[in-house]
Parts: sequence; C-alpha cells; structure tokens
Amino acid sequence: MANLTTALNGTDIKVMDASSNILVAYAQSGTLNVNMSTRDISNKESSGWTESMEGARNWDISVDGAYAWVDTTPAELTNSADDILKSYIGVSGTRSSVVIRFGTDGSSTGDTFYEGTAWLTAFSVSAPTEDTATYSLSFTGTGALSVTVA
Repeated sequence: MANLTTALNGTDIKVMDASSNILVAYAQSGTLNVNMSTRDISNKESSGWTESMEGARNWDISVDGAYAWVDTTPAELTNSADDILKSYIGVSGTRSSVVIRFGTDGSSTGDTFYEGTAWLTAFSVSAPTEDTATYSLSFTGTGALSVTVA
C-alpha cells in the first residue's frame, strides 16, 4: 500500500534551464508529458481487431507563471519569460535549443529529475483586467529524455 504522507509537494517540482540551473521566471506550474506512438500491425488474422506494437517516443514540457519584467527590488529580470522568448525563439536574434530540467533540485537522496534538449515552440501572454498577467511556454523535446535519481 502506498504511503501518501510521502507524496511530493508540487512546489518542490521545478522547471529550470539546466545549463544555468535557473528557475524559469516566476513559474507557477509545470507539466511534463511523455508519449509513445504505436504502429499498426493489424492483419487479416486480427479478427477485425486493431493490433499494435511500440513506436516512436516524444516528450514536451509546458510552463505557466506570473508575467513580470522586474523583481521586487525593482531590478530587471535576467531570466524572464521575455528573455526566454528572445533567446530560444529568436524574436530579436537567432533560434536555439535549451537543455531543460523538470523535477526536484537533486539536493536530497532520492530526488528525481528529467532532463533533455528542447525547442521553445510556443509563447503566450494573458493580461486580464485587474488580475495578474500570466505567460505560458511550451517546449518540445528533441531526442532522448534522461532520468536522474540523486
């Protein structure tokens, strides 16, 4: 039987730029999706049922957070959603991939994180009246996703 008293607090799961170990700016939530396609192997002996085998795998990460340009001091943010947009989609420069990490920080035994190279494929900002402006980022993985347990 599972012991739910050891369930992770979602706050401890972070989305970070792995090369700089910096949290994606003001992230409030993050989602990791890992998928596997199947390939159809149905044939005339399948009795009218679809049969399948394993196929290609893919992964993606999405992040949502509070949209901001400065921190509380107020100093300009250096890893804001805008900086990520400029760096990885290349609105004012070249496009580049990022090594992104999803999980705990790896500082405790048993901590787990997923890491891989990804492209920033979508960026959006929502600005509702009299409410917090938010951003959404979508990263699509290229190649393998590694799993590390501290």
